[in-house]
Amino acid sequence: MSIKSTTFLSIILLQFVAINTLIAQTDSISSEKINVEYTKKGFQFSTPDKNYSLHLEARLQFRFATPNDQSPVNFDDFFQDNKTSFKINRARLKIGGNAYKPWLKYYFEYELAQGNLLDFRVMIERWDFFKIKIGQWKTYYSRERIISSGKQQMVDRSIINRPFTLDRQQGIEFSGRIFPETAADFTYHVSVLTGTGRGSTINDDNHLLYVGRLQYNLFGRELEMTGSDIKFHEKPSALLAIAAATNRSQYTRFSSAGGGNLVGYDSNEPGQYRINQALFETAFKYRGFSWQNENHIKKITDYKTNTDRTLTGYYLQAGYFFSNILDFVPKPLEVAGIYAHYTPNTDFGYSKEQEMGMAFNWFFKEHRNKLTMEVTHFDYESPERMEQKEWRFRIQWDISF
Repeated sequence: MSIKSTTFLSIILLQFVAINTLIAQTDSISSEKINVEYTKKGFQFSTPDKNYSLHLEARLQFRFATPNDQSPVNFDDFFQDNKTSFKINRARLKIGGNAYKPWLKYYFEYELAQGNLLDFRVMIERWDFFKIKIGQWKTYYSRERIISSGKQQMVDRSIINRPFTLDRQQGIEFSGRIFPETAADFTYHVSVLTGTGRGSTINDDNHLLYVGRLQYNLFGRELEMTGSDIKFHEKPSALLAIAAATNRSQYTRFSSAGGGNLVGYDSNEPGQYRINQALFETAFKYRGFSWQNENHIKKITDYKTNTDRTLTGYYLQAGYFFSNILDFVPKPLEVAGIYAHYTPNTDFGYSKEQEMGMAFNWFFKEHRNKLTMEVTHFDYESPERMEQKEWRFRIQWDISF
């Protein structure tokens, strides 16, 4: 039996054990007293005292893309053969809840289509101002990556995500919200992580990944990590955030697949690369309008070749439900757009990668059931000042139940 099959069977077994634990946790609680309801997190089972709960959720994402699905990684990708695709892009199984106390929470997420265990974590959330998270999850660094792929505004994340994301890591995080609903309303996250990517249980050297994020909640309201203003905020909600990270490992980039390297970095010696990066972020929602923006800088030091390289990038993204001002526009329809600019090496300032896209979202049931159609234009320029352009069309149906 393969490792993927074993992991999947373990997840199914976990569901069975968790449900039976709820039913048989004490002699005083019978199965008739287990509360069963359908919530925004799927089916939920809970005990009357709320000390034990379990929710089960599944999500499917179907996508058609032409001429290619993935964004070009570099200039040479434009010369690849076209590969029109129609696929199940994501198939997720999510299990979460609490045990022993309402504030002692757990969460698992498994990718069925690729056979990957994405998230497994325990959260101690007794106080809003100080929370602890242990396990594996998406590092709380940039808004675009933090937002779930099922709650995004565009079909997928921008070209900025690949070079700057820290993605999923294992470790511990301390977070909280201080002075809520005041002029000094802040949310903070401090993480100490292995720094070798998803699925890696050991470090490649004695250096860890350290991440910090400080978010100022304007107007005394914390903005949720979702795309689109489907809640139609009657009061403006906004944030300003800064974040920084430092890591030394054998990798220069991360993804859901784990650790990897950017173009130009082929060696994988332990502790070869020192990464220092930072971002400035804004987001805003009000009466059907949404906005988000990130500005990134990243410095890579290669100790083997004794060279440095600096990368920069940013994106601007906005959306609006035009039914708010035009009666003939259907209420479930949102129009959104994005512009992203990436400089792979600031020593070659004329080398650039640009992305411009427009999306049309139809919300059947908020983000839990939506259809997205997107058109994107890429414009890349190589260090030799050669230019290549390409259009892409994608349509995606994302549904959770």
